[in-house]
Amino acid sequence: MNIQQFDSAALARGSKQHHQLDLTTLGDGRMLSLDVLSVAGRQAGPLVVVLAGIHGDEYEGMIAIPQVYAKLDPQALHGTVLFVPVCNPPAYGSAARSSPIDGLNMARVFPGDPGGTITQRIAYWLGDKIMRHADLIIDLHSAGVAYNLPMLIGYYRPAGQELGARTRVLAEAFGAPVVWAHPDMAPGRTMSFAAAHGIPGLYTEAPGAGRARPEDVLTMTAGVFNCLKALKMLAGDPVLQPVTHRLYGSGDLDHIILANCGGLFFARVGLLDRVRKGDALGEVRTSAGETLEEVRSTADGVIVTMRGLLRVNAGDGLFALAVPDGA
Repeated sequence: MNIQQFDSAALARGSKQHHQLDLTTLGDGRMLSLDVLSVAGRQAGPLVVVLAGIHGDEYEGMIAIPQVYAKLDPQALHGTVLFVPVCNPPAYGSAARSSPIDGLNMARVFPGDPGGTITQRIAYWLGDKIMRHADLIIDLHSAGVAYNLPMLIGYYRPAGQELGARTRVLAEAFGAPVVWAHPDMAPGRTMSFAAAHGIPGLYTEAPGAGRARPEDVLTMTAGVFNCLKALKMLAGDPVLQPVTHRLYGSGDLDHIILANCGGLFFARVGLLDRVRKGDALGEVRTSAGETLEEVRSTADGVIVTMRGLLRVNAGDGLFALAVPDGA
């Protein structure tokens, strides 16, 4: 089926289906398609969209989605859930963050462009046919190969807006050990798309590193079920784990503490450590062990993102900070 023909409102009640939605023909003549899994409950209700594989080297969500789909009983569900386990097939095929076809990072191009490059076209049709009518969007990310993050749930909480209040309830219901609220949302993200359409949006992060810890996959699968319960799409109450950190601040990881030179990077702090402005966070060394740069904190805060790969180049991100959420 061509993705332009897909209509989630027309799905048969009480059904589970695997749809292969064709997007465009690639330069070598192959069809680029998205696998979409749908569960349409016996009774009508909200629409929840669960995404993974926006970046091709983040695997936890790709593993979690089929597990949730297999367990979800349409006879017990009020509403519909759409799952896209791999949103970026070109990046997935090359185990890369960005597409090898056009070099674009899909998490920077939403709402996309139907006449644009491959990545822009995928983003457009994901937004127009899968995401636009949702009552909740959950985007399952992790740190990928280059970075390290704790298992967390992040969400947009603009000051004084009803959307932020609704989204906060769902973020707390998800059940991750770290909850990160953002006062603003950089453009091009699935979360900025959600906000522009008045849709609550949640995203996860996890350690990643090209692997998938079973405990992180479990948090993601349980989190999706928790949100369905919070929306009264499934019976029962969310089953939560203790929250160890509630954080606040920008989630824009394009603007973090950067390396000023290339070399081998050695951290002196760990994830979720509290630091003060001016504290030494790590250093960049030559292959002979000589220190090229000492990296210091630019503010007081909590370490929420760290470089994972030892080799860095000038301009690579090293650390991101958040502050404790006092709201």
